[in-house]
Amino acid sequence: MFRFVTLPGIGGSSEDHWQSHWERMDNRFGRFSPSDWDEPELDDWLASLDKAVKALPGPVVLVAHSLACLLVVHAAEKLKSRIAGAFLVAVPDPDSVAFPAEAASFRDVPALELPFPALIVASTDDPFATTAHARRRAERWGASLVVAGQLGHINAASGLAQWPAGRALLDAFCGLLPASREGGGLLRTGEAPWLGADVRT
Repeated sequence: MFRFVTLPGIGGSSEDHWQSHWERMDNRFGRFSPSDWDEPELDDWLASLDKAVKALPGPVVLVAHSLACLLVVHAAEKLKSRIAGAFLVAVPDPDSVAFPAEAASFRDVPALELPFPALIVASTDDPFATTAHARRRAERWGASLVVAGQLGHINAASGLAQWPAGRALLDAFCGLLPASREGGGLLRTGEAPWLGADVRT
């Protein structure tokens, strides 16, 4: 079974964020620990991610929200041999006026196809990115995409609590990863076996 590294976005994830719920529910989840959640510096977050991934045995699955989705792409080439897959929720648009100035060091996102499978989950009313942006990122990164409906920024304010449908989607994603004991290694970069998925609740 996979181990998971939880990657909150700027400000961290509050107690009622789905990431925090998943950590409390399953001891396979562990959060990375950058020096500053509120004034993020890319180099510091990269070092923290590197430490968290290398502390765990075998390939891990990254569970990222918001700004941390961009962190995953920045780190992808260096950590590719340690990452089984990435679950990317509410990818922000760094060119949007809503993108926080404090996160400026994350803006220059590498234009690459991710060297591991990835699934993007997007909302139709996310104040930090449009669904068109999510589709462009999925195409550029070779990721699958689920558009989950009106969930805002898919955070604590969205009222999802434990977000059981999101967890089910993560489990389905992991079941298709090559290193999974349950799956048969069926997922290849860019495939989208999620049509019809309902991850709103």
